[in-house]
Amino acid sequence: MRKIVFLASIATAALASPAAAQQQPPYWASIDEPEARMRTGPSTEYPTMWIYRRERLPLKILARYKAWRKVEDHDGAQGWMHARLLTASRTGLIIGEEPRALRAKPEAGARIIWRVEPGVVGRISQCENGWCLFDVRGRRGYVSYDDMWGDEPLK
Repeated sequence: MRKIVFLASIATAALASPAAAQQQPPYWASIDEPEARMRTGPSTEYPTMWIYRRERLPLKILARYKAWRKVEDHDGAQGWMHARLLTASRTGLIIGEEPRALRAKPEAGARIIWRVEPGVVGRISQCENGWCLFDVRGRRGYVSYDDMWGDEPLK
């Protein structure tokens, strides 16, 4: 009976943990709260470096320590966030100085169907061969890895 209770508690704990908290680094995650603090170390005792007020902003997860994740943002800032602030939801951030093309197909010569400004965050899917399907509130198109931060292959 003890064995069954023990196994049930392990299964419950695994299901209760967010997906972003279960993967091994490096991997991608997104901010899942309206406000998230990046700290200098893995505890609320450490000072806040940055306060992010941008839900769904993609972050690269570099390391894990208990319930904390060492993260890197698109500007290269690194610090620690609690895992409950993160989600495994795949998002990308448009980078560069000029608007970027969203294309009808995952090809450089494909028809441009939308243009998106740098700083726009969207959901991404179907990433392969240097392209991802990028969705901003239902407006979808393919964007090159070169124009986006948030899902290039990690080693």
